[in-house]
Amino acid sequence: MQSIETKIYKKICGNGMGWVFSAGDFSNFGNSSAIRISLMRLEKAGKICRVCRGLYYYPEYSTLLKRNLSPGVDRIAQAMSRKFRWRIQPTGGVALNLLGLSTQVPARPIYLSDGPNRTFNAGGQVLKFKKTNFKEADLKNYRSGLIVQAIKALGQNRITDEVIGKIRRQLSSSDRRAILADTRHVTAWIYDVIRKICAEEGR
Repeated sequence: MQSIETKIYKKICGNGMGWVFSAGDFSNFGNSSAIRISLMRLEKAGKICRVCRGLYYYPEYSTLLKRNLSPGVDRIAQAMSRKFRWRIQPTGGVALNLLGLSTQVPARPIYLSDGPNRTFNAGGQVLKFKKTNFKEADLKNYRSGLIVQAIKALGQNRITDEVIGKIRRQLSSSDRRAILADTRHVTAWIYDVIRKICAEEGR
């Protein structure tokens, strides 16, 4: 039988370099104490790195920079979302950058959350969660919120065929179907844009 540590490391590797996680992501492998000890051993062995208290990542080494690359802020945010069981959505500037619609990286990324207002220093990055009740829509798909926030940030008059195409190319057919169903109750003009993004090929 595989040890808890082996199972944990296998799952970490399976999620790829740059993945950010907490002990809660391995709760089905054993009790919390055994999981925490396994993570500490993996960190001591240099197989994983700590982002901040209770959060780790699977490092990607840059031969050019001769150091481990820091994890992406969105991966940190999603790991915190799982850890604290919050629903989150990136705010406009973050969403635009993640979708490649803007090269500007927000100095202090802000995420909307149904949890409390919190600010974290994680991996040398300041990450803020802002409490909201998600009046816009009860979105279940993370990418739905990402796209809605990006569209809102651009505004109705800045939605071009290029923008629609750029978002569309990042989505699989199953992604598009899920997002279309998930966003049906958002503001009408935003949903019109999403319908164009999620339209079937050839339409």
